[in-house]
Amino acid sequence: MPSDVPQNDVPEKESKLKEKRGEMIAVCSAKGGIGRTVLAVNLAVALSKNNIQVGIMDGDFQFGDVSLALDLHPTFTIKDVVEGLDTLDAFALAGYLIHHSSGVKVLAAPDRPEYADLVTHEVIHQVCDYMLAQHDYLIVDTGVGLQEKSLQLIEKADQVFMLTNLEMATIKNTKLMLETMELLGLKDKVQVIVNRSTMESVIQASDVSDILGEETLVYIPNQISTVSQSLNIGIPFVMNQGKTDVAKAVFKLAEQMISRREIAVFKPKAPSLLQSIFHKPKMI
Repeated sequence: MPSDVPQNDVPEKESKLKEKRGEMIAVCSAKGGIGRTVLAVNLAVALSKNNIQVGIMDGDFQFGDVSLALDLHPTFTIKDVVEGLDTLDAFALAGYLIHHSSGVKVLAAPDRPEYADLVTHEVIHQVCDYMLAQHDYLIVDTGVGLQEKSLQLIEKADQVFMLTNLEMATIKNTKLMLETMELLGLKDKVQVIVNRSTMESVIQASDVSDILGEETLVYIPNQISTVSQSLNIGIPFVMNQGKTDVAKAVFKLAEQMISRREIAVFKPKAPSLLQSIFHKPKMI
């Protein structure tokens, strides 16, 4: 079927998308349950307080909790985006985003884990590009580890925040993930964040740098009651408990991001070794 859009308008439409591109931040971890979603939503809200356009995408397509953490009940999810992919553009995508009271716009994960398979490589690619064209920052809460879709999000991101804590198993898995990122040529854009850095543990926060071989770390203090309450009621602690130490740490991280931010023109990235393995052509 011929398109209703004149062909000479297509390059103009593409050039507008390339005029300005926001910054994409992937929040990841080598282990689940250590605060990845909490950091993603609070960072997004902290950034939005600076009159900045912020979008957040729930990249845990099976068991995403971004909507829960923000007390949202999505009318649309990325599954609906998939169903309308043929007519998708940046303006159509805006209709699928859920508006939070903070000003953050959310693209929710599917409401059933079996729908995750509908979110293909091409869907992720298009959705990220269109959200980046409409926002100054796109925060993506990825799935655990280096699953194929999480890896794609990490590769596409301008910066990667890798969360860890002081537990032995988490540190071990984080070190392995960092080593893998180095093999893939992605380690330069990784910032390690030590969550609950003041928790009681055999490993001290001051030891993490040497264990992981990372010179510059970001530390977020342990205020588990504040964080748990925030998650349970669906109100980010940077909104209603801004004077707590944990909120101050997130605000400081947001300020550092804003101070170094530069708008980059989008340039397609070459696929990594691991991604090329995942996307080998099938033998017939």
